[in-house]
Amino acid sequence: MSRAEEQFQQLFGFLPADLSSWKRFVQLLYRPMDPASLGIIRALFGLMMVLDIPEERGLAHIDMKWGDPNECHFPLFNFLHPLPLEWMCVVYLIMWCGAFGIMTGLYFRLSCLAFIIPYWYIFLLEKATWNNHTYLYGLVSLLLLGSGANHYWSLDCYLGRVKPDTHVPLWNYAILRFQFFLLYFYAGLKKFDQDWLGGYSMTNLNHHWIFEPFKLLLTPEQVDYWIIHFSGFLLDLTIGFWLFFDKTRPYAFFFCSSFHLMNSRIFSIGMFAYVCLVTLPLFSHVDWPRKLLAKILMKEVEYPVFVKNESCIYKPAISSMGKDNGQNNGTEKLKAKSDLNSESKLTWKHHLVVILLLSHVGVQAFLPYSHFITKGYNNWTNGLYGYSWDMMVHTWDTILVVIKVVDNNTGREHFLDPEAWVQTDRWNKHADMIVQYGQCLKRNLLRELNTNEEISKYITSPNISIYIDVWCSLNGRFQQRMYDPRVDVLQVEWSPFRKVSWLMPLLTEFSSWRENIIELEKEIYTWSNYSDALFVADFPGLTLENYINPDLTNVTLTVLEGEVIVEEEAVESKMDGQDKLINQTVGEGKSVRIPVGVFHKVRTSSPTPSCYMYTYINQSRQIMELRDPHYDSPKDHEKKEGVLDEIRNRIDNFFTAIAIVSNAVLNLLYSVPMVKRVRVG
Repeated sequence: MSRAEEQFQQLFGFLPADLSSWKRFVQLLYRPMDPASLGIIRALFGLMMVLDIPEERGLAHIDMKWGDPNECHFPLFNFLHPLPLEWMCVVYLIMWCGAFGIMTGLYFRLSCLAFIIPYWYIFLLEKATWNNHTYLYGLVSLLLLGSGANHYWSLDCYLGRVKPDTHVPLWNYAILRFQFFLLYFYAGLKKFDQDWLGGYSMTNLNHHWIFEPFKLLLTPEQVDYWIIHFSGFLLDLTIGFWLFFDKTRPYAFFFCSSFHLMNSRIFSIGMFAYVCLVTLPLFSHVDWPRKLLAKILMKEVEYPVFVKNESCIYKPAISSMGKDNGQNNGTEKLKAKSDLNSESKLTWKHHLVVILLLSHVGVQAFLPYSHFITKGYNNWTNGLYGYSWDMMVHTWDTILVVIKVVDNNTGREHFLDPEAWVQTDRWNKHADMIVQYGQCLKRNLLRELNTNEEISKYITSPNISIYIDVWCSLNGRFQQRMYDPRVDVLQVEWSPFRKVSWLMPLLTEFSSWRENIIELEKEIYTWSNYSDALFVADFPGLTLENYINPDLTNVTLTVLEGEVIVEEEAVESKMDGQDKLINQTVGEGKSVRIPVGVFHKVRTSSPTPSCYMYTYINQSRQIMELRDPHYDSPKDHEKKEGVLDEIRNRIDNFFTAIAIVSNAVLNLLYSVPMVKRVRVG
């Protein structure tokens, strides 16, 4: 072996010749490895899932999540439907038992299946709750299913179901390392985004206490840009490479651990940060648990006599294998059994598994950039959030969702609460879910047609239309409508492979206004402690109908670009018994006072899109603070929740989940009534 080959092997853990042919490559992936690291990772991942199921999977709140049969859900495939509540509890119980089995390594394969099948069923049942980490958990559990992760530190070993310290193939480690490398690397690639690199994706995070040390040297704006955006981009893009090499791994562990711990405090992301923390040792040498235990006990590392795994490929001189930089099988110092000296033969199963592994790699590398195929799921951003690793790149701020139901027989209109029959607002950012929600609303409205007097006043037959107008801002831009408000969502055509024709384009021509918006906000905030502003953009010929709450005072509309016509409902005209409208044309740079407690309309009359701002004084907040100097908004209160409160909530949810599952089992066995809580607000 040449000096260059030795250095290559020391750095990467294999020789260039191992990639010279398909046979050598398959033999490489089936190299026997110490199962110690894989066993610990399996147990810790299982523990995280045990804790996650009552929390983010929602078992502790399953009665509110799945208990209402009229609730609108958003499955990936419309033929999927939730089971009755008591059976959904059984599904969750099976998944929970599977997570316990993965954690303890008991009946490992069966436990993986018990976790995977319910997990993916629930995942596919609700697109509106998808997250990148939710997708990651499902992938990791699938990859563990085919591994030998129960060959160390498991009840299967203790009970004799599996021989302890049986080798595992190298691919058991390689595929998991690939999955987590992809998580970081693609998250970095997705941050090659003008909004992220410009510092607009995550604004005002500098107010969190976690960034106080950085404010000793940097301004809040510099913290937002250099620490959150630029450093986050560099870490995601490069950390996977630093984790792979021995010399850089300790530094990578420090920065990556700090990153995940900070995220666990800043964002409500469940167990994601902790899953990433407990899986970091995947990139270490595979015998690190034995070395750590020896160091704790202050003695030499003791390696067992490894048991041969028939699926591994053994070479005559296994004990001469060198380091592999995080893929070391830990056997160069081991007492290998005599039968390991016989060379193993490749079978069709080895080739099939490697083909499946490469297929997984290809699919995972392709899916985050497959949006040119699944055009129907694209909106202002590409794809459904959850499988693209575009974490935190896009921040949405929705101020208004108008749902108008029109009886086509009478022409009467009825406006619905946008929170009716849903528990999340993510549906209004995706055209496919808009269509699903419209169909769900129609079913529920027609179901209550003969029992709800309020609905029967406006709806007389199934001949109805539903119009949905969504106003939101992406990454600090102007608030603008997302969909054409003139389109009946019950009649629109939607296909996963065709572009959504009724999606309004993002007004990127106003993106440069974001710096001006920041400066304008700073100026407006100096007017008083209760002054605020709202920035709006709209398309030519379209109208915003708005109602100003009486809690706001000194409301003014100022046009920044374009021209608008403001139709104000004159309050004094009501004495005549008939509402009158006062039309005012407002040009660029001009302002007009807006009355409160009544509706007004703003129509863009210029041939190009217009943008304007509302400025106002929040009188209600002022009154609350005068009454109570220590008044905090609910949002401020949430930020003050500490680690002890989080632990207490997790414990409460854990026991609540046990109580709900017990109630469901008793209901199925002995017809004990299910206790259902009602969602408030």
